[in-house]
Amino acid sequence: MKITDIKTAEACYHYIRVYTDEGVYGTGECSHVDHGWRGTVESMKGLLIGQNPLDVDACFERVRRAYIFRGGMSGLGISALSGIEIALWDLAGKALGAPVYRLLGGRFRDRVRLYVDSAHSDYGQRAEEVRARGFTAIKFDLDDADNPHKLDPWNWSVTPDELRSMVDQVAQIRAAIGPSMDLAIDLHGRYDGLAGMQLAHQLEAYNLMWLEEPVPPENIDALRRIKEATRTPICAGENLYLRYGFRDLLEKQAVDVIMPDISKCGGLSESRKIANLAEIYYIPFAPHNNSGPLSTLGDSHVCASVPNFLALEWHRFDDHTWDHHLQTERPLIEQGHVVLPDRPGLGAELDEEYVGRWVTDGGPLFR
Repeated sequence: MKITDIKTAEACYHYIRVYTDEGVYGTGECSHVDHGWRGTVESMKGLLIGQNPLDVDACFERVRRAYIFRGGMSGLGISALSGIEIALWDLAGKALGAPVYRLLGGRFRDRVRLYVDSAHSDYGQRAEEVRARGFTAIKFDLDDADNPHKLDPWNWSVTPDELRSMVDQVAQIRAAIGPSMDLAIDLHGRYDGLAGMQLAHQLEAYNLMWLEEPVPPENIDALRRIKEATRTPICAGENLYLRYGFRDLLEKQAVDVIMPDISKCGGLSESRKIANLAEIYYIPFAPHNNSGPLSTLGDSHVCASVPNFLALEWHRFDDHTWDHHLQTERPLIEQGHVVLPDRPGLGAELDEEYVGRWVTDGGPLFR
């Protein structure tokens, strides 16, 4: 079997499809890409035509090493390559008649727990909705550029009144969701080391599942200092790429939880390797995910295949179109979990008639 073509589709989300000379194809999704992503995939295609798509890791490394001076360690190049890699796994599963999690080593669980990213939603209403739909974990954003107590738009220290307002906000959230639901709080890497430390200390009383990215991702030692100084669990990693990007984070034990973005940081196999590295430090794996249904399904195959999985992010709680993007035998999400299908590959196909409605220029879906 040989790769004959690779095409892309931009329709609400960013899709990549790999075709072969035997008629078998696979579809993946990549995230956090800019307008140049289709050109990047087109360039990568030339390195993969004629290759055996079942050699997934070899295909990935063939492209990555060729791109070492063009983003082969991070950024757009790796994100685009992640989508190709996910498509290759979908293709391999179909060709071999097995679900992807089986090819990754089998599953530790057949349901993958989700946590609902709720941004700045109304706490009480969202807590009630989330609980009613069977979710056991939730996240809210705490960073706020419009907080009236901020010093200025550039300085992300916290004033006493700002700190007090943020802690009061978490107290209200915890009261709304109750003591039994896991609660994560996101700071989006916006604060300086002192502010991150102050917040981590002040939030110790609220039994967080984690405090996410209290400082920017560039300085791991600053993150480690916060982690070592507080009982509040610290989580980071959505802005890192490949297992190499996680090495210092893990070796320095700068976090309590890691959160690679699977459709951005290298794909399924790479993320499983990252999870395995974290396991030797007894660090849980809780992937970042603000992508579409296909990516969420792909992520779930990785989450099922590693023992140290904690929870997978889900951003689309209010998206009433969610179940229309894929052709599935049952809803993708049930009672707060992705229920893994046993069908070959990722286990679901794009509903191209529906997804095609999101193509704005009237052209074909894949091109």
